[in-house]
Amino acid sequence: MDSKVVTRFAPSPTGFMHVGGVRTALYSWLWARKNGGQFILRIEDTDKEREVSGSIDHIKESLQWLGLDWDQGPYIQSERLEIYKKYATKLVGSGHAYPDGQALRFKVSEKKRTEWQDIVWGELSAGPEALEDFVLIKSDGYPTYNFAHIVDDIEMGINVVMRGQEYIASTPKYLSVYEAFGVEPPLYACLPHIMGPDGKKKLSKRDGAKDILEYKEEGYLPEAILNYLAFLGFNPGGEKEVYTIEELIKVFDLAKIQRSGAQWNDEKLDWLNKEHMKLLPLGEIEKNILARLPENMQNKKLVPIIFERISKWGDVEEMVKRGELDWYVSAPKMQKEKLIFKNTPTEKISENLKLATEILEKLTEDNFTQENIKKALTQIADGAESRGEVLHPVRFALTGQDRSPDPFVIAEILGKDETISRLKKAI
Repeated sequence: MDSKVVTRFAPSPTGFMHVGGVRTALYSWLWARKNGGQFILRIEDTDKEREVSGSIDHIKESLQWLGLDWDQGPYIQSERLEIYKKYATKLVGSGHAYPDGQALRFKVSEKKRTEWQDIVWGELSAGPEALEDFVLIKSDGYPTYNFAHIVDDIEMGINVVMRGQEYIASTPKYLSVYEAFGVEPPLYACLPHIMGPDGKKKLSKRDGAKDILEYKEEGYLPEAILNYLAFLGFNPGGEKEVYTIEELIKVFDLAKIQRSGAQWNDEKLDWLNKEHMKLLPLGEIEKNILARLPENMQNKKLVPIIFERISKWGDVEEMVKRGELDWYVSAPKMQKEKLIFKNTPTEKISENLKLATEILEKLTEDNFTQENIKKALTQIADGAESRGEVLHPVRFALTGQDRSPDPFVIAEILGKDETISRLKKAI
């Protein structure tokens, strides 16, 4: 076998790119990159009835967004029919295939026990019942998956094949075809399923499994998606969880792929995405946040408080939709009962708001900064029975919200005049 690693990703163009397929592509890509090998993209489109228009472009766009570049391809199986016929003719000539009506079948010469090694699962075996004659070329002239992928793997020099564990049961058939051609089979690594959030069954659309490009639309970073997927079934050991793609290439090891299916967890993905967002330069963060804000909110001063509250770029639009930033655009409607902190008497709240207004009025426009505002308001809050009886009404007067960034930040963003105006309205 050629010592240079050659892997492939060979999806069928039957719809959206599922995270399970993307993880297979990622592992194959990582192994090729780690070993200075080749990563090939192949489109297995011989089942014309199931093909979905636009899927090939969708597959390419998904891989390009993730940065999983391919060295050869995309090879399209439906454009390679002559190659499969040539290989089928070889099998007919050697007595390993025969016409059956309009189809061509593989002839199992000996039903025997099959034993093979899988990188993930170790020693595997199957009894003679796993072998039976099967169709190589269908009556429509297209090869079956069981035949076409083997011919292509031979032609392309693929020597490490990664695919889902559901293919283990069919491996004896594949090995019998390799044997008929007198070709050494590739190394197999059958990957465990990605399990749904309940950990009991394989992740499916019903569990909320999404097209990979939906994650792009929701504002996830490709680096975070790759980091997350890499660890669904693989663990290099140690405490480190946030990896760049270069670091993943270094640590990735087929021998450390786990057999048990890893559980999908949206919270973990969001956490990891935020960690990757924190690694971005400030300019990149500002650009992404401002691009998702309506025109009347595009102020760089809002960026830090928004960034604190999001785990993906799409959360910015959600914050706007929920009205969390409305305070920036217009003064809130005042509700007397909302201004009152716990059981503090109304007069006391009014008095505290007056004190807050007076002390803030003493600050010049130039000195109206978060730090100075905090110092001034804390002075009053520390003198009160409870800090809340000062800071709560100030916060509500400025935002009209029970939960918001702290009032010092809000006041600086609004500026002195607007802050004073809102406090007076509250009084």
